[in-house]
Amino acid sequence: MPQMNRDQRNAAWQAANQWRARAAQTQPTGLIGSLKLLLTWLAFGALMIVGVVLGLFFLLIGWAMMPFVRHKMKKRMEQMRADQAQDIGGGYAGSQHQSNQYDALEGSYEVKDETRRH
Repeated sequence: MPQMNRDQRNAAWQAANQWRARAAQTQPTGLIGSLKLLLTWLAFGALMIVGVVLGLFFLLIGWAMMPFVRHKMKKRMEQMRADQAQDIGGGYAGSQHQSNQYDALEGSYEVKDETRRH
């Protein structure tokens, strides 16, 4: 068992050394490597700035639209309240309904005669 652990440790050390060697090879050397690194960071920074500006722009548009949306929702709620008050207040006075007919929310129902109880 200790031999296996030592082999695993050696494999991990070898992998770490290979990774370190590859990282050293990919570091920019010379003027062209430095220019590539600088241009990469500049492009990343520019994209970050564009993203932040677009985010702030859409945030400001959302805030500017809030009063209009609130006004529209307020009008819709007033209309719903008026419709509900009209449904509750009257509507049975005309020839819409007969005196013995009732509306159910969903489905149908039947009134059982109490004299027929067993």
